Amino acid sequence: MNPNQPALTPPAEPIALSVLTGFLGAGKTTLLQKLVADPALSDAAVLINEVGEAALDHLFVEVLDERLLLLASGCLCCTVRGDLLDSLENIAYLRDEGRVSFRRVVIETTGLADPAPLLHLVMTHPYLVQRYRLDGIVTLIDAVNAGATLDAHEEAVKQVAMADRLVLTKTDLVAGPERERLTALRARLKRLNPAAPVFDAANGEATAAALLDAGLYEPSGKIPDVARWLAEEAVAGAVSAPSTGREPHRHDERIRVFTIATEAAIPLSTLEDFLELLRATHGEKLLRLKGIVRIAEEPDQPLVLHAVQQVLHPPVRLARWPDDDRRSRLVCVTRDLEPSVVQRLLNAFLGIPAADTPDRAALLDNPLAIRPGAQAG
Repeated sequence: MNPNQPALTPPAEPIALSVLTGFLGAGKTTLLQKLVADPALSDAAVLINEVGEAALDHLFVEVLDERLLLLASGCLCCTVRGDLLDSLENIAYLRDEGRVSFRRVVIETTGLADPAPLLHLVMTHPYLVQRYRLDGIVTLIDAVNAGATLDAHEEAVKQVAMADRLVLTKTDLVAGPERERLTALRARLKRLNPAAPVFDAANGEATAAALLDAGLYEPSGKIPDVARWLAEEAVAGAVSAPSTGREPHRHDERIRVFTIATEAAIPLSTLEDFLELLRATHGEKLLRLKGIVRIAEEPDQPLVLHAVQQVLHPPVRLARWPDDDRRSRLVCVTRDLEPSVVQRLLNAFLGIPAADTPDRAALLDNPLAIRPGAQAG
């Protein structure tokens, strides 16, 4: 932001930020064209990211000029992060001045984008943390080519695993015997991301009402709908489901989605130590973490956690529990990290060691002890 610009007081309600992603050819621009015509997005600013010297996608999206911003200098997960930061800062400033009016920002990423760096930026930059709230990630999946794409490209797998909403496109092009392949694809998506609802764009299900307000906060100052976005039962069911007969996929086998829950109230310092060690030792494998935690010092006002890899978004304290379930719950999306590793780490900090697991004191002396296959020095 221009240092000569006067400081303005941020509005009480942060700007909702939605991310539209999906691999090359998934139909992101086509869906965005339909979404911007929806009255529910009449108050949205749209940022489009393209790779290559000749940017074209924005030409196919009819939206008011003052609400369309093109990021054509590269992939959002690579060189364009500086441009994205400038854009988000500038449009927020223009909004404060009254020169533009919007309550939501929708970012369409390039098909090659890894969502994690974008989330890192939104969750860690001091100004963006104040002005924006991550509403959710919507990932599009091409029903015709998804099988081969997921097999060959890890970015596509991460886009699916990290999403809050999944949208199947081109299902109308899958007919006859190939419909069985579509059934298999749906099952595969369910294994990769059991908590995310799947919408069929060809059936008109991918509406703004279905795809928006999917993330950490509810609009209009309501408390976070933790019970909805945790979707614990869906995750727990997927973890406990038998794997016999599961079709092997090169990348899918590396993704784990699981819930860690405990009845114990956790001291704030213990939670901080646990998260710090988890990030330090396994941060690169932690694609996303969402959680609600019962803090020992304030058991009636839980903390909401949201993390991506090594980055933890500033925790949000709720005024009350959103439901009758007072357990601490962490939903983890990981790559090459087993649920038992996270569970053992938390148990060690809570003083609940298993027979072959060190207690907290031993763990802090030798954190490598909790790593699979690690040898104590």
